Amino acid sequence: MLYNLLLVIKFKNMNKFEEKVTLYKKYMEDRELDYNSDLLAAVTRGLGPCIYKAHAEAVSDANEQELATIKNNFLIKKLGMSDNEGLESSIKEVMEKIGKSEEKKYRAVVYYLLVKKFNKESIYKK
Repeated sequence: MLYNLLLVIKFKNMNKFEEKVTLYKKYMEDRELDYNSDLLAAVTRGLGPCIYKAHAEAVSDANEQELATIKNNFLIKKLGMSDNEGLESSIKEVMEKIGKSEEKKYRAVVYYLLVKKFNKESIYKK
């Protein structure tokens, strides 16, 4: 209870981007997923305004079109992966790591875990 109150107080002094990154950190902590704060913020920043739109902020592992978008627009175009590197199975592995029964999977968290999985952190280094 006290932790939630502190989060509310902290949120009041943050901008919208910082609020989202804090939300994603808490989400990862709740699922015992390790993260690097700077990399998570960089991946989140790279998503642009979609993090502020409820329908675009989350991804569904049950939607094949959504999985194709992750593969084509993020893994192939953004990370420079080739199509023959087991991309679909890697996406599914990340989704399972978050939790198969987890209805809301944040795009920033999914993308972060894919960046880590493929050791593509250098794309987000300044």
